[in-house]
Amino acid sequence: MRPRESVVNILGIETSCDETAVGIVTDGRDVACSVIASQVDLHARFGGVVPELASRAHTELVNVVLAQALVEAGMDLSALSAVAACAGPGLAGALLVGVAAAKSLALVLDVPYVAVNHMEGHLYAAFLEEPELAPPMVVLLVSGGHTMIVHMTDHGRYRILGETVDDAAGEAFDKVARLLGLGYPGGPAIDSLGARGNAEAVRFPRPMLDEGYDFSFSGLKTAVLVHWTQEGAAAEADVAASFQEAAVDVLVTKLFRAAEEFAAPTVVIGGGVAANSRLRERVLDEAERRGLRAVVPSAAMCTDNGAMIAAAAFRVLEREGPSSLGSGATPGLRLAGRPR
Repeated sequence: MRPRESVVNILGIETSCDETAVGIVTDGRDVACSVIASQVDLHARFGGVVPELASRAHTELVNVVLAQALVEAGMDLSALSAVAACAGPGLAGALLVGVAAAKSLALVLDVPYVAVNHMEGHLYAAFLEEPELAPPMVVLLVSGGHTMIVHMTDHGRYRILGETVDDAAGEAFDKVARLLGLGYPGGPAIDSLGARGNAEAVRFPRPMLDEGYDFSFSGLKTAVLVHWTQEGAAAEADVAASFQEAAVDVLVTKLFRAAEEFAAPTVVIGGGVAANSRLRERVLDEAERRGLRAVVPSAAMCTDNGAMIAAAAFRVLEREGPSSLGSGATPGLRLAGRPR
């Protein structure tokens, strides 16, 4: 295996769901490129991601996206110090495409392969835009498949304080959008429509608001369904705004409650739902009110991307060394565990 270079260029591959993404990050902090091929149009007709179609699309796209990433970074393969892939959580078939591509490339180039947890990737997206960011911090990771609050005391040291007991926040956004006839993906549609509505028009429930750090969005989704069935389409924007406010209220309340309990000077958000404009606004306002630092990554870094995988891989490689080429993909991978 090659000796470690003074400059570490890590290529990260992300294929956990419906984005085929490749990014290259230098020294864990400088983004050389981030290329994403979206499958939204492919899955929109079905109202959600179809796993088999996602896997096939990743297979067709991964080499194209990889080549484009190298061009945009102005690098050739010989410049790479390591290759990383998201190894879970996610869709099994989709994950395997990225893992196989990364391991093959690492083997051919004789560089380390690094398996990365998808949620750890979302956490490290914040470090790409705030390089001086340092633990301790409380992090809200919120996406289509996951909703959790994490207390990060050091790099690689995480305590999950709470997570969803049913629907993830992003899943609830998608389902409510479908109910309102807004199509897929639902998050951006709710965000856009809600901006034109009255968030106080309907007082939807705030599930588990005062019950620890776990989340539940199933009851909120049902409350929207009941209201929509009774009231009809006349108040569509108001329903969207009121639902969004209820969901965001729970997320923000629990995030800052955790920051207070654990005396964390910094709060961070990450994941696809972190691109929601109302969530971002509420987090920044509340942090300012409390005198805390809030790190809210750009919308581009909230979505699934390869750069976040490469950034997390830099820290994993530093702490633990390379992952085994015999390791696979783990669809239900927990943040506390890493494949080796």
